Amino acid sequence: MRNERIGDYLVSQGLITDEQLQRVLAVQKESNGTKKFGDVVVELGIMSEVNFTKALAGKLRVQYVDLDSIDIDTEAVQKVPEALARKHTVIAIAITGKRLTVATNDPVNFIVLEDIKVSTGMDTVPVLATTSAINKAIGKNYSMQNVDNVLDSINSTVGNDLGGPMDDESNDRVESAPIVKLATTIVENAFRADATDIHIEPFKTYTRIRIRVNGDLVELMNISSAVHSALTTRLKLISGMNIAEKRIPQDGRFTQTVDGTTLDVRVSALPTVHGEKIVIRILSTGQIALRKITDLGMSDYNYAMFESMLRVPHGVILVTGPTGSGKTTTLYAALGEIAKPNVNVITVEDPVEKAIDGINQCQVNQKAGMTFAAALRSILRQDPDIVMIGEMRDAETADIGIRAAITGHLVLSTLHTNDAASTVVRLVDMGIPSYMVATSLIGVIAQRLVKVLCPSCKKPRMSTEEENELMGIPSSIQIYEPCGCPECNNTGYRGRTAIHEIVHCTAKVSSIIAANGSKEDIEKAAKANGTRLLRDNASELVQAGETSIDELVRATFSV
Repeated sequence: MRNERIGDYLVSQGLITDEQLQRVLAVQKESNGTKKFGDVVVELGIMSEVNFTKALAGKLRVQYVDLDSIDIDTEAVQKVPEALARKHTVIAIAITGKRLTVATNDPVNFIVLEDIKVSTGMDTVPVLATTSAINKAIGKNYSMQNVDNVLDSINSTVGNDLGGPMDDESNDRVESAPIVKLATTIVENAFRADATDIHIEPFKTYTRIRIRVNGDLVELMNISSAVHSALTTRLKLISGMNIAEKRIPQDGRFTQTVDGTTLDVRVSALPTVHGEKIVIRILSTGQIALRKITDLGMSDYNYAMFESMLRVPHGVILVTGPTGSGKTTTLYAALGEIAKPNVNVITVEDPVEKAIDGINQCQVNQKAGMTFAAALRSILRQDPDIVMIGEMRDAETADIGIRAAITGHLVLSTLHTNDAASTVVRLVDMGIPSYMVATSLIGVIAQRLVKVLCPSCKKPRMSTEEENELMGIPSSIQIYEPCGCPECNNTGYRGRTAIHEIVHCTAKVSSIIAANGSKEDIEKAAKANGTRLLRDNASELVQAGETSIDELVRATFSV
């Protein structure tokens, strides 16, 4: 039984079919033994990494551990040197007497366990965890120890010349290893905390570093203001900015690999009273697969409406919402559904956020004169079927986009407005004739992101009368509120999901637009047509126990 091959075991357990097993073996054979069986199963999408690891644990009769949901003992971590942990993909998680519990992705590799035993002088007990979870845990647990060492070495380096001028020495200092390490560590820690942005803010006596997690800014660390100049110079250097220029705002970008994922990092520098404030945007590159629309939190009802809009051969579909509400992600998901081999899809973006296979993507370059409008004009001569415009920023771009739709193209774009109905009014305000908007617009999707309650610690309670009114329900029901536990870093929330409001431009809605109808008239007609407002969508999530009343008010409150 123990000598049974893992593939045969998975088939006997009914986890994969015989046909899938042959596919995996064929791919493994092509790789000439460079890929493990488990890696191929996950790569082909036959099983998730977690499910495969659990099945392997069952076969080997080894305990499976979810590293994200347990407290890792820092004393145990320090027993195994970081180099050894990274080399063999292992992490020590607990100490019991003279025994060290070690999470590994290969519990039958006794050489590794023997190495650790020699290095620590303790008996090792292997438990099984996924490779990605171990890499993440290694990064998280060793890097936080490194931060203090890095800061100490920086302070001792910089402490000597606090009074001296910064500019003359900045080039030399930028090459000093501690600063390089600090810049790398900040990005690594932010990525591991699932942050989207990093703010490096200079004040008179210190520099504060904050990260944005689930839409909220959380303090990561404070560092001495003496380090600030060297840190900004380092970040400007690697992102291709002019390090001598400190009086005007600048933008740049660089890539960094963290735990096997390549990150596309955007950097923005802004001169402030006490030095340059740096904001870093972390984007995962195209290595992370495109998400499907159904994974973005769209309800079945809204998804049916969205899908019917994507079937229309030509016209304009707009996704609207504030900055950071996931508009581009929704557009990419839509492109993933409609980009078939028999259509020509071209995008104009500033900047190109994810590289998608089989789609022609153009990068806007203002300095070279490659503006949205200029790019769009030439794109329409490239015989496209579907055009995606990153953002309708001005009247010229909007006008070309609308005209492209009228001449038989499907145009997808984003716009910054508060709700779906006001998007139409905004287009008319931009100077586009209302009859053109009416004939070209297929529909508008407004969206927001709301935080999802942590399933481990949310607390039930009955809703009040005021809350019932907000949710539009007649009587009190059980709802949940955030509490806070180690799993959610005591925030009460884990992750975010999107809420949507979709206005389908039917004949009735189009006639109101053509007659220069108000936002209220359009909204009334859309509701009669089956549109559910953002608040209705958020209310459904509160009633389902997915999010809290606070989030409903934050995302959808209006006077």
